[in-house]
Amino acid sequence: MGNLAYKEPPRVERIEGKTYLMSPRPRGKHNRTAFNIATIFAIYLRGKTCMAFDDGTEVHLDNENTYIPDAMIVCDRSIIKDDGIHGAPDLVVEVLSPSTTKNDRGVKMRHYAQAGVKEYWIVSPQEKTVEVYYNQDGHFEINETYSIYYDWELRQMDEAERAAAKTAIPVSLYDDFSVSLEDVFRDVDAFQ
Repeated sequence: MGNLAYKEPPRVERIEGKTYLMSPRPRGKHNRTAFNIATIFAIYLRGKTCMAFDDGTEVHLDNENTYIPDAMIVCDRSIIKDDGIHGAPDLVVEVLSPSTTKNDRGVKMRHYAQAGVKEYWIVSPQEKTVEVYYNQDGHFEINETYSIYYDWELRQMDEAERAAAKTAIPVSLYDDFSVSLEDVFRDVDAFQ
């Protein structure tokens, strides 16, 4: 009998009642960015009611829509089940890939908002930006776009511009929680 290697089941998402095979595993920059964010969330939330989850945990919004976000925070522990999250996480992060951008900015964003996700991040590892959206009556409104400033950019700014440059993202779920942009994109450039 031959060697039967373990084969991971295909990753799928259910969008408006249709099942879609997810694209192959994301590339290095995408994975590193998602890992960084999930790690930052997990470290801050240690010992708190809310929990961090990383890529691979399914979110069952309803019978028609099941997604696998890149990172998330869930504060209502009653919706955490063995097969995933059943209901709306409090914060969802989607890291953009060429094959997912349309859905992340479109149908998934709409469904997350309608389900009651409070905060939604769209992260571009290529552009090193984080767009933060807040839920306003069942739809997302952009709150802020955060971007990494390189040393040469900071040198060209005057003192007032440097002071106004936002280098950390406040997480709306906690008054004392902010995420450094530098930490979000730490080591992303190691992947060429």
